[in-house]
Amino acid sequence: MGFSLNLAADLQQMWQYQFMQHAFEAGTMIAIVAGIMGYFVVLRRSTFVAHAYSEIGFAGAAGGILIGIPPIYGMLLGSIFGGSSIALLSRRSTHRDVYIGIILAFALGLGLLFLSLYTGYATEAISILFGEILGIAWGDVVNTAAFSLIILGGIALLYRPLLFSSLDEEVAEAKGLPTLFIGVAFLLLVAVAVSIAIQVTGVLLIFSLMVTPAATAQHLAPRPSRAILVSVMIALAVTWVGLFVSFYSPYPASFFITCMAFVLYVLVRVFHHKIRGPGEQKG
Repeated sequence: MGFSLNLAADLQQMWQYQFMQHAFEAGTMIAIVAGIMGYFVVLRRSTFVAHAYSEIGFAGAAGGILIGIPPIYGMLLGSIFGGSSIALLSRRSTHRDVYIGIILAFALGLGLLFLSLYTGYATEAISILFGEILGIAWGDVVNTAAFSLIILGGIALLYRPLLFSSLDEEVAEAKGLPTLFIGVAFLLLVAVAVSIAIQVTGVLLIFSLMVTPAATAQHLAPRPSRAILVSVMIALAVTWVGLFVSFYSPYPASFFITCMAFVLYVLVRVFHHKIRGPGEQKG
């Protein structure tokens, strides 16, 4: 099937396939969650954490395949275990790099062991590396919706104290906020968010949805609420366009999503610097 200049006809043609409907349904929910969670990940300077969760989750997926459970559940369990370990080993987010590296190295070793012990074709685990949103089933859409509601509900409950502790953790702790609990709860939510976002981008490209839209939004909107909204809009835009273009091309959706998110970030950085540069120099 070929792409035409009639956008309405192309959309209608694409939408008649059930697998594309499922891809857009799951992709929309994941983009919303990733856009919101990504803002706090960037604000708390925890991008390495999101990347670590994706690789720890891959070890969990490999273990899940070995014992005969769906990889998504193994990945979720692995990410939650890794998130809990990282949060409990270090109270402050600024001192977690060493602990993340130690747990990440251990998890990757386990993942290699699990794959070597598995005698069948680990196609499901391999697809998690790069994402397989076009192969998502209705059951996966339902699971994604359930996890998305859990994440959004958790963020709604933690929003104010999480924002306060993200901006200044020491002051928040001095004010009596339970920063350890907030940090642990946030990292667990990130673990779940990374696990469902991997369906779209894969382990190796998780930054395209969890970090890049939020990093772009911070240059476009100074206020947290607006920055979160912009981050979600960017994540939705690159996901929708990526799915649409991949339907009419032989290349994976994760490739287009990653490229568009990166190009948009570069353009915003360049033009934002040119616009604000003269004013900042005068000030």
